[in-house]
Amino acid sequence: MSNSHERTLVVAKPDAIQRGYLGEIISRFERRGLRLISAKFIRISRDFAEKHYSIHKGKPFYQGLVNYIISAPVLAMIWEGENAVAAIRQAVGATNPLEAAPGTIRHDLALLTSRNLIHASDSLENAEKEIALWFDSSEIFPWDQSDESWIYGKN
Repeated sequence: MSNSHERTLVVAKPDAIQRGYLGEIISRFERRGLRLISAKFIRISRDFAEKHYSIHKGKPFYQGLVNYIISAPVLAMIWEGENAVAAIRQAVGATNPLEAAPGTIRHDLALLTSRNLIHASDSLENAEKEIALWFDSSEIFPWDQSDESWIYGKN
């Protein structure tokens, strides 16, 4: 991994799975030039969900969020690339789909904050914590991208 490359966690939430948007989500990140280095399809436990969303504990929407994320399987992924955190957050769009920019995943495919399809780490620090929570190092598979110089080349 290049020194300037970052890793970030993306979770396709139950509504993305149920609505058949996995290919669309993955495709958007691949077309951007990001590299998928790990993915697992899982149904998470309540304890795990509470740990993942611990930052929201005590907020009015917390319990609903936990119930929702454990209601069906999710696809947890690690994406890698230059400025991966910002690039993925940009592609995903604002938390509220009605405030998300046109062309973003949430704007194009969702209507409600409670069904906004995807979780993406909001900072490099949180990405590192979330990746450590969701993945063991043995589940991460960095690889060299043959067209990397065409994506990240500097003149």
